[in-house]
Amino acid sequence: MQVSVETTSPIERVLTITVPAARVDEKVNAEVVKTAKKAQIDGFRKGKVPVSVIKKRYGQGIRLDAVEQIMRDVYVEAIQQESIQPAGMPSIEPKSIAEGADLEFVVKVEVYPEVVLADNATIAVERVLSEVTDADVDTMLETLRKQNADWSAVEREAIDGDQVTIDFVGYLGEEAFEGGAAEGHKLVLGSNTMIPGFETGIVGAKAGEERTITVTFPEDYQAENLKGKEATFKITVSEVAEQILPELNDAFVEKFGLEEATIDALRAEVRKNMDRELNQAVKSKLKNALFEGLSSINEVEVPSALIDQEVDALRKQAAQQFGGEGFDASQLPAELFQEEAKKRAKLGLLISEVIKQNDMKVDDDRVRTFLEDMAQAYQEPQQVVDFYLKNKEQLAQVQSAVLEEQVVDKLLESAQVTEVTLGYEDAIKPNAQAEEAGEEA
Repeated sequence: MQVSVETTSPIERVLTITVPAARVDEKVNAEVVKTAKKAQIDGFRKGKVPVSVIKKRYGQGIRLDAVEQIMRDVYVEAIQQESIQPAGMPSIEPKSIAEGADLEFVVKVEVYPEVVLADNATIAVERVLSEVTDADVDTMLETLRKQNADWSAVEREAIDGDQVTIDFVGYLGEEAFEGGAAEGHKLVLGSNTMIPGFETGIVGAKAGEERTITVTFPEDYQAENLKGKEATFKITVSEVAEQILPELNDAFVEKFGLEEATIDALRAEVRKNMDRELNQAVKSKLKNALFEGLSSINEVEVPSALIDQEVDALRKQAAQQFGGEGFDASQLPAELFQEEAKKRAKLGLLISEVIKQNDMKVDDDRVRTFLEDMAQAYQEPQQVVDFYLKNKEQLAQVQSAVLEEQVVDKLLESAQVTEVTLGYEDAIKPNAQAEEAGEEA
């Protein structure tokens, strides 16, 4: 076997491979003999068909199959010999497959790029400092009361916070538009679940009242035919109901299935859950900021095969989220995920290089701690821990997450870190929302 390698780009190699005719003939002859043992041809007993008959009848097909197998096998040998790390499946094209001559074929394959990491000291991030206060717990308890509230019909005018039951029809000009009508729709005024102006247009209405309001759809509205359009809604209010909050007492606490049905026990459980959520949010913000910094200071040419893998993963996530199990993920255009897929593939290469350069191995103690912390959100924590420890695939995902945490720790050793204090609500918001809240403050 002879192999020549051409570097056509930092992430592509072209291999020209020559295989001696003798090796090809040996493979072909072996396949002919194998076929002769299984072939059933009129006039011959099974396994007794002469090789000459097999070659005459099946020879061309056998040779083509043998050549394909040899090219696949020799490709593997060649990349091992040349220390090539393929990033995806190769493109194999035969050049010469004539019988009695050497087999020659060309392979194009994407390879992992050589990654040279920039100095991590140029990464600048903010570390959020926050804690759950008694006032935060009070707010969460109030939220729980609202989630368990009852509604009672009233005769007065509707105000913010009331729930109205309405029928409505939307018009563009004189024509009703698709998706713009509903009957018996329950809407909490002030919830901002409808387009701007819709809910405020109902404030002050009583049961039995009809109203016509004019609103403008936002420019970024999801329906293309409604973006920025002025619409008229004819609304009939059939009921106005006020919220009746349950009392914060032991009877209310019993709904949550705590061992001790007391307000103090509920406060403790709520605080524990809020502490866990806050800790996860703060860690996630720091990790995302560090990884964004790592990506921004390093230039890497990303193989298209890796991007395609990420596109497929994002497609499946979207299909599960929006379409359910029966939804065909391939129906979603790849272009929707291309940009995010490239970012993820690039970051994966950079994280792998950090792990490689620092000879990092997953810390088993941290894996155990990670599992125990995660399991606290379940009623039977030990069962959850045992499940992950016994399931190789699930455990591998946890180990990968822990290794990412170790990468975060390594980046923190040299990154520029500025501490910023945020309240609970701002600290658990996604970064963009938290920054907007900080600017408004």
